[in-house]
Amino acid sequence: MTQSAQHVHEHLYGKDKEVLLKRMRRIEGQARGIQKMIEEDRYCPEIIQQLTAMVRAGKEVSLLLLQDHIEGCVTDEIKHNHGGKMIPELIGVVRRTMRT
Repeated sequence: MTQSAQHVHEHLYGKDKEVLLKRMRRIEGQARGIQKMIEEDRYCPEIIQQLTAMVRAGKEVSLLLLQDHIEGCVTDEIKHNHGGKMIPELIGVVRRTMRT
């Protein structure tokens, strides 16, 4: 994205910033908990279950950011006739998000 395009819009995730930070702190806590489980030689399936929950939580953060990106950045770029550059980027982000 060009520098001028960055000034056309604001990052819409600002409206969800506290929610995103709260979720990220929760994920950070989950990661510390999993680390402790490994240190304590806990049963593998228990660790895997916690890892799966942490990954799901990360995906939810990604999806919320993706939604905000589409509603804000992508929409603004399309309105300002710059969608031709933004759409391929968006498709790439969606593909990477779906692979995880």
